[in-house]
Amino acid sequence: NANPVCPAIASLPIPTHFKSNLSSAVPQSRRPLRRHLRPPPSTAPPPRPHAEAPHTGRGALAGTGMSGGDQLLQMETACGALMRELQVIWDEIGEQGAARDTMLLQLQQECLDAYRRKVDQASRCRAQLRQAIADAQAELAAVCSAMAESPALVRQKGCGLREELSAIVPYLEEMKKRKVERWNQILDVIGKIKKISSEIRPADFVPFKAPVDQSDLSCRRLEELRMELQSLEKEKSERLKQVMDYLNTLHSLCKVLAVDFKQTISDVHPSLDEDGVPMNISNTTIERLALAIQRLRETKIERMQKLQDLSSTMLELWNLMDTPIEEQQSFQNITCNIAASEPEITEANALSIDVMNFVEAEVLRLEQLKVSKMKDLVLKKQTELEEHRRRAHLVGDEHYATQFNIEAIEAGAIDPSLLLEQIEAYIATVKEDAFSRKDILERVERWLNACEEEAWLEDYSKDDNRYNAGRGAHIMLKRAEKARVLVNKIPGIVDVLTNKVIAWEKERGTEFTYDGVCIRNFTAIFVSKHNICFYAVKSSCHSTFSG
Repeated sequence: NANPVCPAIASLPIPTHFKSNLSSAVPQSRRPLRRHLRPPPSTAPPPRPHAEAPHTGRGALAGTGMSGGDQLLQMETACGALMRELQVIWDEIGEQGAARDTMLLQLQQECLDAYRRKVDQASRCRAQLRQAIADAQAELAAVCSAMAESPALVRQKGCGLREELSAIVPYLEEMKKRKVERWNQILDVIGKIKKISSEIRPADFVPFKAPVDQSDLSCRRLEELRMELQSLEKEKSERLKQVMDYLNTLHSLCKVLAVDFKQTISDVHPSLDEDGVPMNISNTTIERLALAIQRLRETKIERMQKLQDLSSTMLELWNLMDTPIEEQQSFQNITCNIAASEPEITEANALSIDVMNFVEAEVLRLEQLKVSKMKDLVLKKQTELEEHRRRAHLVGDEHYATQFNIEAIEAGAIDPSLLLEQIEAYIATVKEDAFSRKDILERVERWLNACEEEAWLEDYSKDDNRYNAGRGAHIMLKRAEKARVLVNKIPGIVDVLTNKVIAWEKERGTEFTYDGVCIRNFTAIFVSKHNICFYAVKSSCHSTFSG
């Protein structure tokens, strides 16, 4: 590049009248290059034939191992040889000097144009390489910035533009590939986040308010998205568990109440009853499930209380009317839950409408049967009451009988159920009194037995034939001996009985009667089933009066 024109042509003499034209043809920027034109060396080889000229160019020197300076020197030598050969030819053909100058000027102009084209082409190539390097560096900086990484320095000192570009391009391609992979990872995580978000909060949750771009593809951003995805997956898992618990509870309630489970969950949300469709686990769905459970649980408690009340009434009516066990067997699975709590009732159809109607029908039947048999029941209870009073020796106090009037029942003046309750209450009172009188009554019975033995012993003592050796005489003698022992115990029995009666009267605040007779202080007691004897007791002695 040191000689922009052929040095052999530059060494030829140029006529004066062509110098002005040559100066105007060469650009101002190229004129200083003429000072570098050198004449051909004096030791130039002799001119060679015309056929050998093409082999003396630069292409012929390529691959010969010569350096750039040697090749340029060889080129200059070849050009000088060709110019001399051209002058020889012109001399032989008699070419005029003006024509020679014109052709030399044209040849030099063509050389200048060829050099100018090569220089322009090289300049454009350099500009393109610089622009490509700048673009690659800018793109590499943008990629590294998006991925939050520092770009590696790939430029080396003393290397050409092509080597510099060749060093940048592979690194840029690698970073672009990593950027695409990072972007695909982020898109995958974002897609999962959007999907889970649409399932758990479809109405009021927007996972990304601004469009996601590629300006931030750092590992920190990817890790933040993964943490958000992990949090959403955990929330989804918890919501799924909560929804499944609600569905199990709802299924149990529907089974007990005989309610259509599929229709119930379909009313909450259709996705809960559809196969192959993601289950909606949003806040709205969970709230609706909770409301459905609360509504069914309230219904269950209401039916349970009603069924327990009906069962209690049914048991009372069964007991009242002595219903056979065989008739009660069909209601055993119902009456077994009479004292159960709400969580304990889990049997299928245990609180269904059919079961409720079945029990209500039975209670209604028993109520109607109770009304028809109420008179018999009242009479039966009155008989039971009289029996309890007879056993407690409370007969003689019949004022209560006016309260239990059968004619009033037949006339409808009194409620049979109320009358039965009154009789039951009176029976309970009699049982309580009988229990409190039990000890005294037992001692009274012992005393009466002793009195009977005393009466028998007197009759036996008056019998003149009691010592005859007849059949059974020895048995009568043994009885007489036992009777004398028992009669001797009568004073002690009377004293203990007196103290018991006094203590009972102080505790109860009323007189103690025996078959309607007041025995306070033991002034008169009916003591025998066969004889009427009155005993007057004063202090610790006693006497017998026959009447």
